[in-house]
Amino acid sequence: MSPRGTDGGRPRVVAIADTDSYVKWAAALLGGVGERWDASLLVLETPLVVSDTQLASALSGSGLEPDRVERIAYGALAARLAELHADAVVIGARGPLVRVLARDLAALEPRPVVVTGLPGISIPATRKAVVYRLQSDLFVVHSRREVREFGALSVRTGYAHRYALARLPFARGAVTAGGGARPDAEGTDLVFATQAKVPAEREDRLRVARMLVRAAEADPSRRVVVKLRAASGEHQTHAEVDGYPELLASLGPLPANLVTSTASMGTALDTAEGLVTVSSTAAIEAIARGIPVIALDTFGVSPRLINETLADADLIAGEDDVVARRFRHPDPEWLDENYFHAPEADDWTAHVEALLAQRSAGRLPARASVARRGGALRDAWERKVALGRSDTSASGAVAYAVGVPLRSVVRLTKRARRSLVGAVQQPGPVGSSTQVRSTSAVRTSTTRTP
Repeated sequence: MSPRGTDGGRPRVVAIADTDSYVKWAAALLGGVGERWDASLLVLETPLVVSDTQLASALSGSGLEPDRVERIAYGALAARLAELHADAVVIGARGPLVRVLARDLAALEPRPVVVTGLPGISIPATRKAVVYRLQSDLFVVHSRREVREFGALSVRTGYAHRYALARLPFARGAVTAGGGARPDAEGTDLVFATQAKVPAEREDRLRVARMLVRAAEADPSRRVVVKLRAASGEHQTHAEVDGYPELLASLGPLPANLVTSTASMGTALDTAEGLVTVSSTAAIEAIARGIPVIALDTFGVSPRLINETLADADLIAGEDDVVARRFRHPDPEWLDENYFHAPEADDWTAHVEALLAQRSAGRLPARASVARRGGALRDAWERKVALGRSDTSASGAVAYAVGVPLRSVVRLTKRARRSLVGAVQQPGPVGSSTQVRSTSAVRTSTTRTP
């Protein structure tokens, strides 16, 4: 990708992303802007960076041309941004890496406007998501509910952010405003959208695998497609311990109509009758295309499972419903508040352009990260942890050599303190204050937020 001037006063906006979901998000977010910005994407080399196949899949249909994309090492990033004269930078990455990159961008003169966001369903709003991104000027979320809940979290915590709304890129141009079936509903596949961390336990994931076998055996004439996030050897945004290919193989001979796929989700949905997931954002992609969904209720509904908003859409159903292919369309009243607001409600580009105007006038305010102990050594440690072998600096090597044993000591100390507290706070007789607090904590952790 060669440097290109700012034509006709167009702002130059550069995205930086590394992993599969964030590259897809950043490419489609900028690709949807059209010609109003001079947009490009830098794929940052990190231990979890996308493969060429994943990158091609992410760019397909994004609106961002391949010649506007290049791979780059972290050591060359600052010089490349200076060469490109970036007016704004969109950081699409996991929280720890956003913190590192935002700190680097804050040191540039003049510094660009820094935009960040999350690539999928972000309910519940979490403190970590906010804290990691504090040095950004704008935080993009994707539903009216997310704007509300992240705003409320900022009020509670005092971590001020400027939030903006953008439809999830693959929810743009939804086939229906009412959540009904697509007009060309001819698909026959049951597509299961896998997730690396949900459910987390091996036994739970084996239960899902067995359900998929049952669904395939129930109708040998129709396929059950297990849509994988990555092929063997490719990385994902979140590390997957018990992958479905291995889990399915452990169950013995499989039905011929049970297959796995590493094609893009868009390709998988082309032949889908319906989509099954626990809480994957693929549910939103399916809804946008008028394809019905089942959000599996086997493990309950909770913030930990990231499935509360799908439950509110009335998409929750059980394993027998999956086997019988009793898919669901969302409650039409759910749509506007959750990912399917009118396009004119999107305001993220207007926010960016207002910030660009402040920058041009020399009035872009500084953004401070959370104050932490450790100074430059702490910064080097965070950079090394976020970038791994991609950080080749001497300071990173020193910080890692010091930090690894120090972190072990801190973890052991915390574990000892928790054990001590647990020994002191042994439950008393039923009805005691200790017992009441414990019950309340359990109820809070398993009840959905309204």
